[in-house]
Amino acid sequence: MVERKGAFTFIDQACTLIGPELKVGDTAPDFHVIANDLSTVTLADSRGKVRIISVVPSLDTGVCDAQTRRFNEAASELGENVVILTISADLPFAQKRWCGAAGVERVQTLSDHRDMSFGSAYGTYIKEVRLESRAVFVVDSNDKIVYVEYVPTAGQHPNYEAALEAAKAAK
Repeated sequence: MVERKGAFTFIDQACTLIGPELKVGDTAPDFHVIANDLSTVTLADSRGKVRIISVVPSLDTGVCDAQTRRFNEAASELGENVVILTISADLPFAQKRWCGAAGVERVQTLSDHRDMSFGSAYGTYIKEVRLESRAVFVVDSNDKIVYVEYVPTAGQHPNYEAALEAAKAAK
């Protein structure tokens, strides 16, 4: 497995990300994560749609909360052909509780807690703390990555507008 030392800063500590650094044009790797009802979700489950995959360390932190709410708000403008997935290593029960409290209904929150399948495939698995780093991927309906942003620091927001524009262009 590829290890990228110092690729992400978490609480002022340089951390190692496990997995490859994906690029625009790459085929999006499949993964298996857990939905709030404990069912398994894969990339193939949304084949034929444009996917915005928003990756956060934990929904219970300020920037992650804001990131998920921002994509939830944008979802209504994107139409039925765009699916927004938020992936973290939070337990599915915590994600469900957070969504209910936050009123988030247009973004599907998914847990990579069980085996870090997503993080290992997309290069967002923080080795030192077993969480996800902050990142955004846009995958077109043919499973090609059309936008990638690996945010270098946990406290930094991604470029929301660039990701949303990539999703609109991929329709």
